[in-house]
Amino acid sequence: MSLGRAWKAGDFRLIQHLHQAYASGEVGVSTVIESFISEIQKKRSLNAFLSERSEPARAKARELDQLLSSSSWSNIRQKLPLFGVPLAIKDNLHVAGEVTTCGSKMLQNYRAPSDATVVRLLQDAGAVLIGKTNLDEFSMGGSGENSSFGPTLHPFLEGRVPGGSSSGSACAVAAQMAMGALGSDTGGSIRLPASYCGIVGLKPTYGRVSRNGLVAFGSSLDQVGPMARSVADLSAIYDVIHGHDPRDATSARLSREQVAAETQASSQDWKSGDRPVRLGVPQEFFVEGVDAPVRRAVESALEHFRSVGCELVPISLPHLVHAIPVYYVIAMAEASSNLSRFDGVRYGTRSDEAAQAQTLHEFYAQARALFGREVKRRILLGSFILSAGYHEAYYRKACQVRRLIANDFQHAFERVDLIVGPVSPTTAFELGSHSRSPLEMYLNDLFTVPANLAGLPALSLPLGSDSRGMPIGLQCIAPAFQERRLLGWAARAEAELASRAVTGSSK
Repeated sequence: MSLGRAWKAGDFRLIQHLHQAYASGEVGVSTVIESFISEIQKKRSLNAFLSERSEPARAKARELDQLLSSSSWSNIRQKLPLFGVPLAIKDNLHVAGEVTTCGSKMLQNYRAPSDATVVRLLQDAGAVLIGKTNLDEFSMGGSGENSSFGPTLHPFLEGRVPGGSSSGSACAVAAQMAMGALGSDTGGSIRLPASYCGIVGLKPTYGRVSRNGLVAFGSSLDQVGPMARSVADLSAIYDVIHGHDPRDATSARLSREQVAAETQASSQDWKSGDRPVRLGVPQEFFVEGVDAPVRRAVESALEHFRSVGCELVPISLPHLVHAIPVYYVIAMAEASSNLSRFDGVRYGTRSDEAAQAQTLHEFYAQARALFGREVKRRILLGSFILSAGYHEAYYRKACQVRRLIANDFQHAFERVDLIVGPVSPTTAFELGSHSRSPLEMYLNDLFTVPANLAGLPALSLPLGSDSRGMPIGLQCIAPAFQERRLLGWAARAEAELASRAVTGSSK
């Protein structure tokens, strides 16, 4: 099946079909990359990309075409598992010599001294990086509206947000401007836009993927992860980027595991050893405030999984009621600390007004005026949380409750293999509808932040759309460092959901 026919047929194992096309000589790398560059140019109104890497991508494609003509495909595929695959990179990851803005005017002229580890790994695997994507400023937002360079628009729902903060990456994948992308997830920033845009997104276990070269937001929460149209493509990207990195002090000292091939094998049945897969369903994920279409879609999918062999186990995660305040106390405190370096002296743009300041106070007031409203809010609240007299009352207490949340998950995983529920209480909301209420915006993270607080791997899997065409995502959470289990089950679930949609049994 050609790449174009596969896309139209809804078979989103795009990397597999692309490599079949390369192997058969049906298409060359330059032709493929040129088609994606054309798509990016045609869809600039979506504002998914902050910088387009057209010339570097073309140069890389020519290099790969020469390799394709001089080497056997088996050797190429073995050494370069992402050969000729066009990928996008969230613009809080460094590409050597290129601007890393983090969606902020504060860094609009900053050029990275070296590649992020994940960027180097992708390039070494033969991927073609076609651009850097838009994001909420310094990854602070859940809608894609907070970028200093304008909001990212939803790829196919006019007037709706694409989700954030990895808004540009999700939009690029959903709008066929890239086969996959990297995002970062501090409290749901991969899973929320994946859910809103109808694609797959993975937040790996904390420490499983290197953070070297990622501009930090919340250092104990941030994790880099892939986004794609299918679990197979997601697994192929994850295979390349995960593993221990000595340049990241938080990187787990674990050997690499190849999950893409096993994902195909494990997608054949629902067993965990000699028993059914046990899916934990937390009562806290089905509370008041979850939109009826979201609840119905998730409950319908879970009932279908039960009918084909999974065991649904009701569970409780009692301390999740505190997850939002705990997350925002910790995240804002860490953001305040991490962003202190962007002062126009060590890092950041120094405006003309700041350069003419007469006092240190005036200098900082002018230099930091480049931050957006949401970033200023989080810096101020974080600084208050860490101030003398409040550190013990807020930050330390939040860390203690964070431990209780992690314990809830640990106890639950003694009874179940995976935990499932909605990604978000709602589908994609209207642009500007939550702008005046930070609390409303923060509550969209209700079901995603617990996995970050506990450091667990979590994935958003498309369930289809509601009656208005709004995508809905199913969240699946696994024990720490069990990405193989998570992706294997997700591949089987993806195939089952596709089969259910074809037969019409979802109605």
